[in-house]
This record gives sequence, C-alpha cells and structure tokens, in this order.
Amino acid sequence: MVRRSAITSMFAGSPVHPLQQHMEKVYECTNKLPSFFQAMAEQDLEQATVIQKEISKLENEADTLKHKLRMNLPNSLFMPMPRDQILDIVTQQDKIANMAKDIAGIMLGRKMMLPSPISPLFIDFVACAVKAVKQAQKAINELDELVETGFRGEEVNLVANLIQELNQVEYEADKLEQKIRHALFEIEQEYPPIDMMFLYRIIDWTGELADIAQRVGSRLNLLLAR
Repeated sequence: MVRRSAITSMFAGSPVHPLQQHMEKVYECTNKLPSFFQAMAEQDLEQATVIQKEISKLENEADTLKHKLRMNLPNSLFMPMPRDQILDIVTQQDKIANMAKDIAGIMLGRKMMLPSPISPLFIDFVACAVKAVKQAQKAINELDELVETGFRGEEVNLVANLIQELNQVEYEADKLEQKIRHALFEIEQEYPPIDMMFLYRIIDWTGELADIAQRVGSRLNLLLAR
C-alpha cells in the first residue's frame, strides 16, 4: 500500500503520491504477463485473450494517471523534487506498461505458441523481468519517506539498497535472456522462420522490461545524489 506522509501532503500539487499510484498501476499491468505466457504455453488462447484484455485495460488506466500527473504538475520552487526528474521517472514507468501491452498484443495477435523445449525457461525469464518491475515499485514507494527526511539519513541507505537489489535482478534477467537465446538457437530450424523472428523480438522486449525498471532505479539514484 502506498504511504502518504504529512510532509509530502504539505506541498501543493506534490507529485509523490501520483507518481507512486502510477507505478502501482504499471506493476499491476506487468504482473499479468506470467499468467499470460503460461496460457500461451498451454495454447489456451481463450484464457490468454482474457488476460491480454486485462493488460490493455490496466495500461490505459496507467496512461490516464500519467496524463493527470503531467497536467497537474506545477512549476514551483517548493516542489519536493526537480520537475524534469519527475517527468523523466514517469516517462520510464510509462514505457514499462506500454511494453507489457505490446508483448501481449503481438503474441496474441499472431497466436504465437512457445516452443515446449523452452517454455519453462521462458516463463522463468518473464517472472524475473516482472520481479525487476516490482523492485522498482518498492523503491518508488519510499519517495514520500525520502522527502520527509530531506533525502538524508537511513532512508537514503534503504533506497540505495533497494536499487542495488534491482540492479542484481536485472543482471539475473540478462543471464536468463542469454540462456533462452542459446536454447532457442538450438531448435529454431524446426520452426517457421517468421515465427522465430517474432519470438526473438518478444525476448528483446521482455528483457527490456527489466532494463527500463533499472532505469527507474537510476533516476532515483540521481535524486539521492542531490
């Protein structure tokens, strides 16, 4: 649950709570991907269609929150964080939800099935990418406490540790991506080339989920260095 401190509430038009709300919706959207991939692996297109529609709906809700935050973000010297950095963070968060929607959309649109030899590894890969997004959300949820402490003290160490853990999860996702590319290379000649081309694209995009989550952490690091 996103906290909202008394001090962050004092700032007129404070972006902290809306930013956290947006990231919460982004994670909710992305967290649908493991069950979506499981349905595709089982060739359950009916269930996959249901989940894809949920992902699309959540991405649209995240878009609404993003536009609301941007429209209501004041040009104020009393903002708890620099305006350009806030806009940068919400842009990165938005890319995560967009990517999740694109992944589900293209897979379902092409009725892509995961080759059974790589399905377990692929599902582990997706779960790791989603874990990175969750870790980024944990760090964003500490923003109100960072503001309350003036970006000083133990709270800074806590967030720095969360970002370090995020970097580790992204590294694990990279290793899984390498494994799945190697495994797919071993069997790709058994499948239609066009299907393999799109599957490699899905691998790229899934890895990008973790990469973008790490970028959210990098933007928070810039705030810690203030």
